Amino acid sequence: MSKRFIETLYKSYGQSFTIDEILFESKTQHQHLIIFNNEQFGRVMALDGVIQTTEKDEFIYHEMLTHVPLFAHGNAKRVLIIGGGDGGILREVLRHPEVEHVTMVEIDQAVVDMCKKYFPKHSDGAFEDPRVNLVINDGVEFIVNNTEKFDVIISDSTDPEGPGEVLFSSRFYQGCKNSLTEGGVLATQNGVSFMQIEEVQTTYNRFQGLFKDRWFYAAPVPTYVGGIMTLAWGTDDASLRQQSAEEIRERFSQTNMKTRYYTPELHVASFALPQYVINALD
Repeated sequence: MSKRFIETLYKSYGQSFTIDEILFESKTQHQHLIIFNNEQFGRVMALDGVIQTTEKDEFIYHEMLTHVPLFAHGNAKRVLIIGGGDGGILREVLRHPEVEHVTMVEIDQAVVDMCKKYFPKHSDGAFEDPRVNLVINDGVEFIVNNTEKFDVIISDSTDPEGPGEVLFSSRFYQGCKNSLTEGGVLATQNGVSFMQIEEVQTTYNRFQGLFKDRWFYAAPVPTYVGGIMTLAWGTDDASLRQQSAEEIRERFSQTNMKTRYYTPELHVASFALPQYVINALD
């Protein structure tokens, strides 16, 4: 009988995967890491009992967390990624020809190494791009001491437990605001709103006073179970969230980019939130 991986994110509800083969399992300096094969989702990675990424559905999350802020900005030359050790966000950022430099800050070198080996399509050679500066460091410590400026900052964190918890703190968000250029954008992973509405409320409150325009946009990622994933949005340029699909389409077409989920129409529509989320933000 096959082994099963049972996710432990929620105490009374969850998902399970058949483990066809364990490819790697280890307790790193920071967390428990397992990578295994599953017939439906291909290779799957979990940290501390929580699914982080799979081969089959990673493109939805990575495309939406990346392309919405970058195409909204329109001319992001310097990008900062916090987390994202699997390289998927980095891969998508580097598809934007206007990007000249990317700093990526990941707390755990082991995650980067394992993902290069077991999820090579996630990064697709991105770590070797000369535009990339990979920094192995705690994301909060980096951002509060940072003196550089970035046009777009993307926080691709784990859930707000364990090593990822500080990436949802006011101190972290303040550091991000200080590190953005005028009109820059911060986009962050913010959990599955139906299951984790408190995360949405907390982030919204912590963005108050930092960003003139604070909101969320949504993407459905099958293995982030429980409904739509909310991605937090913070900027001082409110016009960036009000652009038409035609404006985004013009930028998108100039890149000749081929996407699997993201479209300019979805970009605009993703900012339309369900009423239960809007109610929670009142």
